[in-house]
Amino acid sequence: MCTLLFSIQQHPDYPFVLIANRDEFYQRPSAPVRFWEDESGILGGQDLQEGGTWMGITQNGRFAALTNYREGGRNIADSPSRGFLVRDYLTHKKSSAAFSDSLQHKGIRYNGFNMLFGNMEEGWHCYSNRGGRTINLAPGLYGLSNHLLNSPWPKVEHGKQRLASVLKAQSKITPAQLLPILEENNTWPDDQLPDTGISLEWERRLSSIFITSENYGTCVSTIVLIDKNKHVTYFEKEHRSGLAHRFEFDLI
Repeated sequence: MCTLLFSIQQHPDYPFVLIANRDEFYQRPSAPVRFWEDESGILGGQDLQEGGTWMGITQNGRFAALTNYREGGRNIADSPSRGFLVRDYLTHKKSSAAFSDSLQHKGIRYNGFNMLFGNMEEGWHCYSNRGGRTINLAPGLYGLSNHLLNSPWPKVEHGKQRLASVLKAQSKITPAQLLPILEENNTWPDDQLPDTGISLEWERRLSSIFITSENYGTCVSTIVLIDKNKHVTYFEKEHRSGLAHRFEFDLI
């Protein structure tokens, strides 16, 4: 998952709105969004290579999503999969505060990551093992890509502006209104690009919200809406197949 744009208490009818793109190597096997065939209660996609997930929600409202922290040349070869962190939060009974404490202790074992997690009752939180602490998120509009929360990368700033415009203009929010934000493929001038330790060619290619290349790019776009009545709409589009999946349920 490489771009998350989300709002907390920025629309009178939708206290939580999130739109996201997952960027990955095309050859990495994954299952599309579904309720997992176990007792976890997770709704989300699944990484079939390692068994974790990049994003998911449970019927009692626990939500988590992950992005990698891009830092070329720095990699722990035997690090556990970061997707286990999302799975662990969704399946464990820990409070968000207790889970945050555990992240502080074990985060160093993993390659760089950012994690958004929380629920409607306990609030929303963001942790990065490259930022060193958990941020308890106030109402606002946020963007998270492959650096720290709200790092002013062009696609993050542009995406936040686009999301804010939809929230301001629409009384009823639908996935169809939000999906075009995630499908923008414009890149940005070199002098606006970050330096994350990779080549300039790849900085350019990764600068768009929607990424394409020969073997790596945006695989799925996901939209999560939680309204004031705790009704969840979870929409996901698979870009390589063109298939779309939509789930709706009330939090219990």
